[in-house]
Formats: sequence, structure tokens, C-alpha cells
Amino acid sequence: MQVVAEAVGVFWERQRNKVQRSCFQAFQSRVFCGDFGLFRFANLHKKVSNRAVVTLQPSWTQIFSGETFTVRCEIQRGGNTKWTYEWTPDELNRPTTDNEYRIIRATVSHSGDYSCKGRRDSYSSTKWSDVIKLTVSSQRPKAQLRADRRDFPAGGSVTLSCSVNPSSGWKYFWYRGEKTSEPLNTQDAVFISDGQISVSQGGLYWCRGGRGDPVYYTEDSDPVSIDKIIPNRAVVTLQPNWSEIYSDETITLRCEIKDGGDTEWEYEWKTTSSYKPLKDSEYRIRYAYSALSGDYRCKGRMKSAQQSSTDWSDSVKLTVSDKPQSVLTVSPSWLSPGASVTLSCRVKDPSAGWRFFWFKAVPKLSGNSYDQELLPGSSNGTEQDSYIVHGQTHTAGYKCRAGRGDPVYYTYYSEPKFVWSGDFHSSASLTVSPDRVQHFTSDSVSLSCEGNSTEWRVRRFTEDDYPSYSSYCSYWGTMTGSTCSINSYWQSDAVYWCESGSGEFSNAVNITIQNEHIILVSPVRPVTEGDPVSLSCKFRTEKLVSDAFFYRNDKLIQNDSRRELNISAVLKSDEGFYKCQHSGEESAQSWMSVKVSRPESSSVPVPLIVGLVCGIVLILLLLLLYRYRPSKDSCSIRPIQSESTNRGSAENYSSPVHVSAGDAPLYETIKGFENTQSVADESQDFTYSLIELKNIEKKKKRHEPEEVCVYSEVNTGTAGKSPPAAADEVKPGTALGL
Repeated sequence: MQVVAEAVGVFWERQRNKVQRSCFQAFQSRVFCGDFGLFRFANLHKKVSNRAVVTLQPSWTQIFSGETFTVRCEIQRGGNTKWTYEWTPDELNRPTTDNEYRIIRATVSHSGDYSCKGRRDSYSSTKWSDVIKLTVSSQRPKAQLRADRRDFPAGGSVTLSCSVNPSSGWKYFWYRGEKTSEPLNTQDAVFISDGQISVSQGGLYWCRGGRGDPVYYTEDSDPVSIDKIIPNRAVVTLQPNWSEIYSDETITLRCEIKDGGDTEWEYEWKTTSSYKPLKDSEYRIRYAYSALSGDYRCKGRMKSAQQSSTDWSDSVKLTVSDKPQSVLTVSPSWLSPGASVTLSCRVKDPSAGWRFFWFKAVPKLSGNSYDQELLPGSSNGTEQDSYIVHGQTHTAGYKCRAGRGDPVYYTYYSEPKFVWSGDFHSSASLTVSPDRVQHFTSDSVSLSCEGNSTEWRVRRFTEDDYPSYSSYCSYWGTMTGSTCSINSYWQSDAVYWCESGSGEFSNAVNITIQNEHIILVSPVRPVTEGDPVSLSCKFRTEKLVSDAFFYRNDKLIQNDSRRELNISAVLKSDEGFYKCQHSGEESAQSWMSVKVSRPESSSVPVPLIVGLVCGIVLILLLLLLYRYRPSKDSCSIRPIQSESTNRGSAENYSSPVHVSAGDAPLYETIKGFENTQSVADESQDFTYSLIELKNIEKKKKRHEPEEVCVYSEVNTGTAGKSPPAAADEVKPGTALGL
């Protein structure tokens, strides 16, 4: 059976021994239930068309612990009907007559989903409202304060912005100075918008947000310091003034206030490095390291007016690099007679206060290294980055390093650099077997060291930039005693030399390895001027080649059938590049050096000899001056003797004549020897005669005689010839011609 009424119901029916009970609502609140036609009645509520809505006052879904809010259930189109209310969660259902639930101090437990419905009477109610989700945060929010800049010039302003996240319903309160101060008003700031103001006074600013009734406040923001810029200017300086410094160097950064006068300042620093200096005027870095690299700026703040400060200084970039190594170059590489050696030392930043220290490299056989000895005049370093070595005649090694600052900070020593000489000397010498410059790749080449030592090592220098450790014989050959045998696999064109345990360098030799079929056989050491020398041409398969052409500096100098180029007495002009040619095959060219022969030098130092000679000459001059000084009553010229090329010639001598009266001075001539045999072996003497003239006036007048010195003529004659004519009269005060 099925019953249909005002509302669709459910029914019971039994089918196939199964009973299903159904009920339906009809006639407002009456419910009919039936079972095989039997009905009974039960109470059932009727749903009304009014709609329930949950609202929040204030309408913030995010509530903070301690805030006050109200949950309200509103019945739309409820009219004057008296409603009762039912809530979820259940704890809101007492009393049922209230349509709102007020929370005075919210806690996290108030978080949840809120829903309600209204009941008009016992049998009719609204549907449940939509759910409102409410979240209560346990922590009080904190306001955030931002400034478009932290300082401003006179007449300028700064814009401040305050915010709270989430930002629903907040009003903002602004403060300057102490936390207990009153909020700013329109006389203190320009209120641009809610949450933004403009200020034109320096100071410490902060803000907070508030909402609700009573007002719920956020936590205070972090303070922001706003400075009023004064005209003084801050400058960062470096002492010493090196923008690039090196690990472990000492440097000071200083903040200077221009025209600061007697004002007391506090200082603030900004840097992009990992370390921020303290609030002092200077920051001293005793041992620099890479993390201190960066840009540094500073400003000064008046102690008497904390919100009055300078503008930020220009930034100074500081770079801290690894400790540098000096780089040394020498010129020339090969010594020539009388030439000096110029050493040049360089650091990465050559203009930054470096002084240069110069050293002689001393071989240290243990560890394949070098000690160093200071060169003269460089104990305190030199401002110049170059140093000249005079008088170097043998192979030598040099080092340098640079230093600066106080205390002195030194670079690493440079790698040793060498100047080579082919001169052979007994204290340390190198010989090559076979004794020639050019060698075939198949040749066995050995280098032998001799001299005043029992310990030796052999080094070589190649054009390739190999590490220094690979330049020793132990790397490319086999060292047996004082002899190094070059491994054929490691043969190379190079300069070779020996170094002794006593610190000596040998002569250097230039050896080239040829992969061709022909080589030039030439001396490996310089040849002495005047010595004979022979050059020849050699094939890989033959001992020597006949009918070879020889060239010097690419000019043909011999093209006959002779086997060798023989120079009986070599000259300096024979120096140059030589090569040979045979049957279309041409050797590489090699340099033949010719040294000028010198006499054996005296063991006495040259300066001492020069000093003795000068002293003796000075003493002789003083003695001569003393002996021939003028007498009181006469003038004289001392005899001067010279060797005559015409021995046996006769001379005329003029002797002084004293004139007693009269105005006419006289002189007499004295003839020399005419016997040439008696004077043949004697030196010819020349004598200047002196005439002393005295003018005496009348006897009645007494005056001191006036003395006049007159030189007489010197006449020379030759044996067998007539004497010269008599001289003319000599007037007083007239010097006779010589």
C-alpha cells in the first residue's frame, strides 16, 4: 500500500517475507507510518523557507589571540517572528534564545567551523546556514615599518610606510622617540594615506597597528632611524693608500669628516665584505684575508644631535689577494766583455709603494733550490725596479723580491734567473762530449763538471716554459758523480751549465739536437782571438763530408773541395752564425763566439796604483814649486830642459845684465859650446835669461828703484853654422819673443 499526502513520504511494504517501514509527512506536522494498511502517527518538523546566515563582527576570518569578536545568526526575511537558535559547535547552544555568540578574548580553541539555524516553533525550522571557518592565531602580529630612505638633506622629507599582515581592518599609529611618546599628529607629519606618512625631522620612528573596539594593538615595529643630512662630508681613506692588498698585510681604513672642527662624532660603516667595522673612526686590519674584500663606506653622526649626520661617503673598493711573487728578468742573457747586467723586478701592482731587494742566487744542492745573498746597496731596498751589476764575467744567478709598509711586508722571492757566460774558468767548468754544438738525436751526449768541488748538479734552460724542477739532470738524464748523461728521449735544444756544492757556476754551453741528416761541427765554447779554429760538416752516416760549402751569416765564404773550414788565426770579425751545405742538404746554423784575448791582469788593485801615481806626481809638483819660488828682488823663469832631435847643436844663452844708469836696457849674448863632440851625447839645454831693469832718476831725488822683468830672446844654433844675428834692443817692460 502507498500513501500520498502533502509531502512525499516513505512507506512500509512487505514483499516476500521482507518488511520495510516507511513514513511520510502530511498535513503540516502529522506523520503517517504504515505497515500492511495499518497506520500510526508520529511528530515531524516542517522546514520553513527562511534562510539562516552566520556573520562575524568584525568581519575578519583571521583573528588573533586576545581579540574580541561576535558570531551572529541572522534569519533572512524573519520578520517579527520570535526565533530560537541552534548552533554548531554544540557549546554555542546555550541559551537557545540568543542569536549571537560574543568572544571577549579569543584563544586558539575558538578556531573552527560555525553554522546555525532558526526555529519558529516546535515543528518548523530553517535549514542549517553555510559554514564560516574561523581561525585564531596564537601570536600577536607585529607591524612592519619601511622608509624610502634613511636620511634626507635640509628641506627634504622621508616617506614612512607601516603594514600588518594580514591587513584587514587595521589603523596605524605613528611614534617618534621613546616608546612612551604620544602618537604623531598632523603637526608632526603629513598623513598621505592609511599606513603612510611623510616626515621632515630626523629621529627614531616606529609604528603599530590597531583595530576593533576596544582597540586591539599589534606589537611595535622595529625602529627606523632617520637622519637629517648636514653639509659636512665623510671620506674613507686607506693607510697606506693601496686599493689592492695581499694576504697578511696590514692596512687601516679611516673615516674622516671634512670641516668637522671640534665636533664629537660617532661613526657608522657599510661594507659588502663579510665583516662590518665597529663604530670607530678607523678600522685597522692587521692580517688581511680574502673575506675582507669589498666596498667600504662610512658616515659621521653628531654625538650632540644623534639624528644629524653626514651623508654616506663614496665607497672605496678594497681587494685582498693572495701573497704575490716577484718576477725577475735579466738582460742580456749572454755576457759579453765589458757589458753590464740589468736586473728588473716586477710585482703585479708596481706603483703601490714597493721597494726592491736584489740577491745573488747561491746553488743549494739539497732540495734542488737556491739560497740568496744580498747584492751591495740593496739592504734597505731600492725605489727603482731595476739594478745594474757591473763587472760580471762568469755565469751567475739572481733573485729579487719586493717589500712595503711598516712593518715591511715582503713578496715571495722570484724564481732565479740566469745570465750565462761561455768563459771557461778553473773553479767550475763544463765540458761536452762530443765536443760540438750540434748533435744528432741518435748521439749519446754527456756533460762533465770539473772544479773545486766534489758535489755537482747540471741544469738546463729551454725555450719551453717547463717547471723549474724539470730543469735538473735527474729529470732528463742520469747523474753519475760529476757527469750527466742525457737520456735520448729527453734531448732538447737548451743552454746547459754546472752548479757546484760550494756555490759556483760553470761556463754555459748552447746545445742543439738535430733530426736532419747533416750537422755542422763547430766549437761549443768561445774561441780566443788569434787561435786557429776548424769547422766541418758531418752526415749521420759518415764521419766527415768533403766538398762542403760553408756560410757565415748566410753568406758563402768557402765553396771548394776542402773538407773543413780552417781559420788559422780567428778574429773578432769572424764571429757569427755558421752553417754548411752538401749535396743539397743544409745544416742548421750555430753561433761561433770569439772572445778578445787580454793580458794577464796585475794582482795589485787598479785603484791603488792610480792613487799612488797621483800622490807621487803631486809631491813632485810641490817640491818644484818650492825650489823655484821667486826671490825677493828679482823675477825669474826656471830652466826647462827638453831632448833635442839635433844633437850637437850650439846654443846662444842670454844672461841677465844689471843696468846701473840710463834708460836704455841692455842684454848680452853668451854663445854656447861649439865643440859638437863634447856635447853630442848631452841633452840640449834652453835657458830663458832675465833682465832686471832699474830706473834711477836724479841723485837729489831718492826713490825706490822700479823693478821690471824682461825676458830675453833664446837663440839656438846648429854646429857648423854661423850664429844668429844679434837681437834688437830691448825696451823696458817688453817680453822678447820665443
